[in-house]
Amino acid sequence: MKKIVVLLGIFMCALTAQSFATVAINSTVAVVNVQQVLQQSPKIKALNAKLQTQFKSRQEKLIAQQKALQEEVEKAKKDAVTMDAKDRDALQKKVDGDQADLVKEVGAFQKDLNAEQNKAMQSVLAELNGIISTLAKKGSYSLVLDSQAVVYAAEAADMTKEVAKEFDKK
Repeated sequence: MKKIVVLLGIFMCALTAQSFATVAINSTVAVVNVQQVLQQSPKIKALNAKLQTQFKSRQEKLIAQQKALQEEVEKAKKDAVTMDAKDRDALQKKVDGDQADLVKEVGAFQKDLNAEQNKAMQSVLAELNGIISTLAKKGSYSLVLDSQAVVYAAEAADMTKEVAKEFDKK
């Protein structure tokens, strides 16, 4: 009985391997360098410029706050020698509070910026995936991989230029 089960298992593995080999032989594979498409796209450059403009005022405000805090810390260090303990402690408490506020504001800024970047990238990647799918269907490709996940691909299998051209059209 055990021999039959083992033989049946070997037979099933052989059939599965043969079907995978048949699919691999009949498949046409392409690669796309998605990172290259995104880095060279004027659309992405415009999107980055828009985000920079959108967050520039908050960033400048944070830089000014950081500079003011640094000046406050330096002044506190300089004046600490001549201050009594009560005033020195009050000044240190104020500096610590200002620093905590700045850290909180920087965290909120980073969170908002990351959220906007992710939102923008989701729509960009959805558009890019649609373009890749359309071109893959037109080219009768059965599989398209990101070229960064592939060790080697022939130049003929690379559809990065076509994807970039279509992506920049829209």
